[in-house]
Amino acid sequence: MTDKLDFKRVLPIFVIVLVDLLGLTIIIPLLSLYAATFKADALTIGVLAAAYPLAQFIGAPILGRLSDRFGRRPVLIFSQVGTLIGLLVLGFANTLPVVFLSRIIDGLSGANISTAQAVIADSTNEKTRTQGLGLIGAAFGLGFTVGPLIAFIALGASGNNYRVPAFVAAGFSAVSILLSLFWLKETRPEGYVPAAQRTLRIGSLKSALTHPGVGLLLILISAQQIAFGGFEQILPLFALSRLGLNASAISGMFIFLGILIVVIQGGLIRQWSRRFGDRWLVLMGLVTLSVGLVLVAFTPAQPPPFYDRAAVVAELTASPDPAAAEKLLVPIPVQGETGYLGLAWILLAFIPATIGGSVLQPTINSFLTKRVDKGEIGGILGISASLVSLANAAGPLIGGALFRFVSPTATLLFQGLLMAALLPFAIRTLRGEERPNTGTKASELIAGKH
Repeated sequence: MTDKLDFKRVLPIFVIVLVDLLGLTIIIPLLSLYAATFKADALTIGVLAAAYPLAQFIGAPILGRLSDRFGRRPVLIFSQVGTLIGLLVLGFANTLPVVFLSRIIDGLSGANISTAQAVIADSTNEKTRTQGLGLIGAAFGLGFTVGPLIAFIALGASGNNYRVPAFVAAGFSAVSILLSLFWLKETRPEGYVPAAQRTLRIGSLKSALTHPGVGLLLILISAQQIAFGGFEQILPLFALSRLGLNASAISGMFIFLGILIVVIQGGLIRQWSRRFGDRWLVLMGLVTLSVGLVLVAFTPAQPPPFYDRAAVVAELTASPDPAAAEKLLVPIPVQGETGYLGLAWILLAFIPATIGGSVLQPTINSFLTKRVDKGEIGGILGISASLVSLANAAGPLIGGALFRFVSPTATLLFQGLLMAALLPFAIRTLRGEERPNTGTKASELIAGKH
């Protein structure tokens, strides 16, 4: 059994996943503002953000079983075609229900990543699998950096036409389909007999939550995704209402976030895990995520000097009349005193928030694998992934409701204080865990983050 990963064998799926992710990450920073142009309020935008993970939660297990039965390649191509259709529908959308339809189509066919992970598993052995799956994590890091950059360029070239990034994203999706058709080979072994499918049954979930040392970890991983995932979804609306940032500026913020994630997951998390241990990483992650989100919540309401309220209103309403702002259901700053304090504040607050959001999930998954028998590892990680999917839907729903009915500040405060409230329980539950340089390291499970 070789210790070296066969890069030539896994390179096609890495490139395909990266190109496919570019289609997704191009529209993520813009989706909230795009919905706002159809007069959606914060709660409706939260429901829209939840539509994709809920649809994916339903569709992904079905497509996963189909990939075991009929092969990885046809299911991957099918899911990519669904993504392409969803993005085209998004670009041509002329009403808010059509925007919802586009996300549901994409979600129901969204087995891209799980099928890609199966391709990696087919193409590696036990010694090289972690390294191979790490390529999926690397593709995510690159995608979440390059995608917003492409969105920034597309918006600049089109005069902030929100439909153009959707069509550009569809173009990348089409390229990924061609790559899968002409470059990717089927990897499912001949004579492969599908194993029994693990699903999130109530009984298995109850058993996991009452498992000694596992229940709180599952609560932690769900809560951090509600907080950090909800933060990523509500950030465009928060930046618009607090600082008056338009789609191009928000894309720039997501570029900054992507770079931070690449730096943290690309090297820092591995060094911290080896030097301080996984217990320290979890506690540090809870503290930094909590502090970062609270700091973002109190971002000074000072738009930057380049803020032009009339231009932002025109961008969101497609109307040159400043009075059109009254039709918007998301508040934007008045034209007044400007400065760089608010922008500098939120960018600095991103650093602790992103550190916490980047280290918690892979580290908690690492702990989960140590607290169950080897035969239970796949099942417990499957439950963890299912709970994360549900949290991806709950986060924007809670955030959108707080934003709409309380205040933008309350949204971020809830997310930050949720992490702070769980810290004492984590300290008690993880007491006496392994010291540095022993056991499985969090860096070995980075690929499971997404």
